[in-house]
Amino acid sequence: MDRRTFIRLSSFAGASVAVSTGLAGCTVSTSANSQPQTKSEFTHGVASGDPLKDAVIIWTRAVPTSSSALVKADILWEMASDAAFTDVVSSGVVEAKATHDFTVKVDVSGLQPASKYFYRFRSANNVSPVGETRTLPEADVSKVTFGIFSCSNYPAGFFTPYMEAAKDDNMDYVLHLGDYIYEYDGKGYATEHAKEIGRTYAPDNDTELYTLTDYRNRYALYRTDEGLLALHQNKPFIVVWDDHEITNDTYKDGAENHQADEGDFYERRAAAVQAYYEWLPIRPPFGTERLEIYRQFTFGNLLDLYMLDTRVLARDKQLEYANYRDAETKAFDQAGFMKDISDPSRGLLGETQRNWLHSSMQQSQAKWQVLGQQLLIGRMLFPVSIFNGVERKEIPAHVHRLANIKRKQKQGAALSEQELALINTVMPYNLDAWDGYPVEREQVLMQLKSIGKPVIALAGDTHNAWHNKLTLKDGTEVGVELATSGVTSPGMEHYLSMDDEMAETLADDLPLLIDDLQYCNLHQRGFMTLTVSEDEAKATWHYVDAILTKAGKVVNTHSFEIKA
Repeated sequence: MDRRTFIRLSSFAGASVAVSTGLAGCTVSTSANSQPQTKSEFTHGVASGDPLKDAVIIWTRAVPTSSSALVKADILWEMASDAAFTDVVSSGVVEAKATHDFTVKVDVSGLQPASKYFYRFRSANNVSPVGETRTLPEADVSKVTFGIFSCSNYPAGFFTPYMEAAKDDNMDYVLHLGDYIYEYDGKGYATEHAKEIGRTYAPDNDTELYTLTDYRNRYALYRTDEGLLALHQNKPFIVVWDDHEITNDTYKDGAENHQADEGDFYERRAAAVQAYYEWLPIRPPFGTERLEIYRQFTFGNLLDLYMLDTRVLARDKQLEYANYRDAETKAFDQAGFMKDISDPSRGLLGETQRNWLHSSMQQSQAKWQVLGQQLLIGRMLFPVSIFNGVERKEIPAHVHRLANIKRKQKQGAALSEQELALINTVMPYNLDAWDGYPVEREQVLMQLKSIGKPVIALAGDTHNAWHNKLTLKDGTEVGVELATSGVTSPGMEHYLSMDDEMAETLADDLPLLIDDLQYCNLHQRGFMTLTVSEDEAKATWHYVDAILTKAGKVVNTHSFEIKA
């Protein structure tokens, strides 16, 4: 068996290649005053993540400054109950290795539930910034607040939403739903203002990402952003990947943005996954050589959080409308499309992950069930006429005309057959989302209904804010979907060339035309917070006024309350 075949078969088995993080435990005890011997520089701040009720991952990058220590460095880590480190509760020595890009992750255990801790790293000649983290609560929990993020594109602008969130003392934990980095080169997508604001890529990282070195260098650049550094330093992260951590529109055995002349996809994916595990403060639930990233976090008896992978592990290739349209006549093969999209074998989660989710929810002792995943689950069915020859720049005006027909109907006016057809004939606008996998979506929604508990599904990916009802095919409501806007990645306002006024009008129009859509924002960057208590959950979208300058700040919000 040749190496290429081995890699491909290993990937089918759910394994990645050469994925290793150097995750270390508290195995080497040392006093708080001990000094490791290696001179090193802490080049990318500190971070923490994957908190449990008695443990948390802490992270740093320690690059040796001594010419005699080019392979590894011995680094002291300390965890304390106070910022002055007068009460060090745990400490040890860990190796920062060149084989792991000199990143360090320590799984600090033996901690107390619902407790705030401070941590730092020390080399022979440097001390890292002091990070702040917290463990998960246990038993009775009155309230928890999450900050929710997605889609941060470095050349598109400064990570203002991260910086604003880092200042929020009410935020307990950060959920990052993917597209933490982008794999594109520095000349295409979202690079229009990169040069003028000083957000270009270095010459050795200005191409599309393919190799382990490429991905590592991109993470290293992202982790120089002041907002991202501050948020990592101040809050524990719970993360999951989307597609751009690998390459655009990734699925289980390929990607839209991976071509035959770009090398072996599985080698590229393995490099991307290794860099991800090295640079993010995550505890791989199935080990560092596996692709499975789905896992559960329990916040006492208040809520269970399930972080899901709808992208890398089990997703079948996306359908494309263009593949069903005759090149000459432009006729659409409706029968062929419906046959393929209704195929019960197609899915995003895959049977193993879907069964794990259902079993975990059935066994949950918590009141609220929260899904942290990438894609819109809600039925985003747009009027078909939008897809039938309307020029892109004319879409907002066309939608407005359709919305006015709907407004006229709501006021009691009789509509013509043509008008009814215009607003009632609909189709999914994004087959890359759950709309492209309706059979598995119905299975998951039925599972959500069966548990009889309040359900909130979180999403990112689209760069825009959305609030949907989650309904079965028969209209039965089973949960609420909340999607966060992008940190910097351009949204629908960019795609449709809309100014703010046009985008606001379109955001008012769409909920009239899409049955399950309750709210959207199509032109502002930001983040979302979700505060969950016993009787209700409150979602708040926070929008910033600028990402092309470091002076940006939150200028407006929108809130919605969900009753248990």
